[in-house]
Formats: sequence, C-alpha cells, structure tokens
Amino acid sequence: MKHAAFLPSFRLPLRMPAPLLHALCAAAVLLAAGAARADDYADVNALLRSGQSAEALAKADAYIRTNPRDPQMRFLRGVILSEQGKTADAQAAFTQLTQDYPELPEPYNNLAAIYAAQGQYGKARDALESALRLNPHYATAHENLGDVYARLAAQQYAKAQQYASTSASVAPKLALVRQVFDKPAEPEGKR
Repeated sequence: MKHAAFLPSFRLPLRMPAPLLHALCAAAVLLAAGAARADDYADVNALLRSGQSAEALAKADAYIRTNPRDPQMRFLRGVILSEQGKTADAQAAFTQLTQDYPELPEPYNNLAAIYAAQGQYGKARDALESALRLNPHYATAHENLGDVYARLAAQQYAKAQQYASTSASVAPKLALVRQVFDKPAEPEGKR
C-alpha cells in the first residue's frame, strides 16, 4: 500500500526508504504551503529526514497549537506518527482530518494504508472508495484499491481451499495472487 503525500499526491510505498519518503513529503508540503509557512514545514521535514522524529513531532505539535486548522501540518503530523510506529495515533490523526476536511482524499488513502497493514482489508477498501469518490482520478488510491482487492481475493481463495480441498482450480489462483505480494522489492532506480 502506498501512503499519499498531501497536495499534490505522490506515490509513497510503505516500503519506500525513509529518506526518499521524507523528501517527497517535504516537496509536497512545500508546494502546498505559502511562503510564510514554508520555513515551518521545512524545519519539520528537516528534523524528520535527519532521524529526529521526536523533535519533528514536537515542532509540528507546536505549530498546530497556534494553527489548529492547518490541514497540511496536521497531515504531516500523521505521517510522522506513522513513521514512528505510533499507528493508533496516526490513525486518529488521519481520521480527524477526514472529519474536519471530508473533501480531502489523501487522509482516506493513508487510513487505508494503516488498515491494510493491520489486515483490515474491508476497512481499507471502504477508505479507498471514499478517496476515489472525492477524486476519481487519484491514481495512488486506484493502485492501493487494486492491492486491497488482491489481498481480499487471496483470503477468499484460502477459505475456498480450506472448505473444498479437493478443488484443483483454487490452489493455482491462490498461488498466483500470493506471488504478486511475495516478489522482492524493485531497486529504487527501477520504480
């Protein structure tokens, strides 16, 4: 599953190396932010890129205290929480963004990535469908929805195999779907 950057959208695979992830998030935030806010976003991203995620989070939180409605910094805060492995907090941050800014598809995409990582593919599908209702041309969400459907297919084929172990048609299908996700990651230059 790929995380979304905020305005404009970038593809951010879950397995993307952290420095590249941080650079793409920084670029997205800087493009979306006004010149007055660029320094704050740049500072948070610089801290995150240098491995100082606790400091990045503290700076983001301080900014949000004075600008509580800023969706870009709140989104970046969710990304930081995800990077720190604080999944419940990241999920809460993205959920709150979907409530405060229901017109933004990116938080739905990132919620879907969290749900998918937890094996909650039905919730991931629902979140991605919400993102796509908001932006039918959102390529990252389309790709992620395809991944979710493939995972759901694998679950169903596994159940079919469990209940009808003599069926010769299920095993090849299950193997094929699993093969899609078992491939080693491509080198960075190939993406």
